[in-house]
Amino acid sequence: MQNAIGTVAILLASANVAMAETFTADVWADNWFELRVDGVQVAEDSVPITTERSFNAESFTFEAEPPFVLGLVAKDFKENDTGLEYIGTRRQQMGDGGAILQIKDGSGQTAIVSNDAWLCRVIHTAPLDKSCESEASPVAGDAPCGFEASDEPDGWDMAEFDASGWMSASVYTAAEVDPKIGYDDVTWDPAAQLIWGPDLEQDNTVLCRLVVE
Repeated sequence: MQNAIGTVAILLASANVAMAETFTADVWADNWFELRVDGVQVAEDSVPITTERSFNAESFTFEAEPPFVLGLVAKDFKENDTGLEYIGTRRQQMGDGGAILQIKDGSGQTAIVSNDAWLCRVIHTAPLDKSCESEASPVAGDAPCGFEASDEPDGWDMAEFDASGWMSASVYTAAEVDPKIGYDDVTWDPAAQLIWGPDLEQDNTVLCRLVVE
């Protein structure tokens, strides 16, 4: 026989489940993403970032109870800290990023989109000098192929984190990002915008967060 405390705990757990809402999300990223809710991963790009031309859209559902924090980790492929790809070939170049997201609530209405309301921080920038792209033997950390890198700040995707020093997401047009495979598989809400750090080519890893009330 359950005691009173056990009964109360079960009732509280049931109430929390009842208040959670099911959301449906579409995400496209060049090249890779991870989405978290209050620090817990709810989705990850199914195509490894090391796959050449790893462009695809992911659609998935998750449960959350507002208010909550969405944390988006977005990465463009780089071979190493030079920030370049196809190193040593005729295709050697800086990559370019971009991500777009839309989330619908249980009624099917668009509730959340990617736009400049998201706050972002770039944690990998390379090369610091774009002329690195033309180097015959680029070496990370040697001019002109310097880079800046940092770890994810602790708790950045949690409600108590102070993101007041973060910048608004930079917004780009489809012409600027030139989204490829997978992008056209989704009917995007007109309000959903392609976002990234302030430089599509030099910003390789971007953290973006949004508080959903």
